[in-house]
Amino acid sequence: MMKFLSLLPLVFALNVNAQKEKTEQYIQQYSELAVQEMIRTGVPAAIKLAQGILESQSGESDLVKRSNNHFGIKCKTEWTGDKTYHDDDEKGECFRVYPDAAASYKDHSDFLKTRPHYHFLFKLDPANYEAWANGLRKAGYATSPTYPKSLIKVIRDYQLDRFNQIALERSTALAGNSGPVARSYTQPNNLAANKPAVTITNVTEEETITDDPEEEETTTQAAATPAPQQPAPARKISGYPEGVFNINQCRVIYASEGTSLLALAQQYDITLSRLLDYNEMGNIEILEKDQLIFLEKKQKKGSSDYHVVKAGENFYSIAQTEGVRLENILQYNNTSKEITPLPGNKIYLKAILTAKASPNKK
Repeated sequence: MMKFLSLLPLVFALNVNAQKEKTEQYIQQYSELAVQEMIRTGVPAAIKLAQGILESQSGESDLVKRSNNHFGIKCKTEWTGDKTYHDDDEKGECFRVYPDAAASYKDHSDFLKTRPHYHFLFKLDPANYEAWANGLRKAGYATSPTYPKSLIKVIRDYQLDRFNQIALERSTALAGNSGPVARSYTQPNNLAANKPAVTITNVTEEETITDDPEEEETTTQAAATPAPQQPAPARKISGYPEGVFNINQCRVIYASEGTSLLALAQQYDITLSRLLDYNEMGNIEILEKDQLIFLEKKQKKGSSDYHVVKAGENFYSIAQTEGVRLENILQYNNTSKEITPLPGNKIYLKAILTAKASPNKK
């Protein structure tokens, strides 16, 4: 009995290594397809590869072997191609059959691109895989509550975000050249050296695309039409430094549109509720625009006496720019957040005793 128990760690290690090798082979085989689809439609290559790894069990699932269906996409009402039947949420559900993996990868991109409840994903930074992973869950893509964490783990374990960068670089080249991109990429031999193997036992074929009754009633003729070719959007550049810096003696970062606030909270070891409180935000999950995000409570007063309003600013953006709590700014200026300050006005950042009226009143 003791001899048998002593063999268990060895057996486990062999199984982990075997799974790791299969996953690396999957990445080597399909990474180019993922890059091409990101250039064509904007679906991040890292996300697509991670989804393929999880949902096809690195190409070893029964569904992918029988139907080349790498993403567990069900037939839906608009599907006119070949079909296969597989037990999922219910017995004998209909799944799409593809002639090859390339057709499955293409249909997966078009599936996301043409359905209204996924449209917000394409406003996210394509290189921000955390936001995309959480966004897929928010849109109802998968039934598993741990789906975003599983995707993020696979991406990090196998450094899949490098394929996003390859696609973005090629997109830039395509935008400036009429011919094909004169650039090649050689897959590294050791994809995940010294990286822990990914565990995929918690996500199975049964945790793939959800059957949304509302989606079934949606007109889906557009789903069969290939999405127009367009380069993935370029990443924005701000005037703020990268990483953590200080404004008014408070730690802050500049986060891009599409950033997951939950991912930021986890990264900086802050609860999501506190991060929202520090930034005087409502219950939101994904940033809708580039902005400063404070990692600690802002100060009650500013480092200078006042702020001169620029075009497009409001009291909230001023509070973020100056690192002063919004409620204090409104108090100092005897006003409310619903009022829009006029460009050129002085907004007090401290309790100025000589200020007898609001700077917005004449």
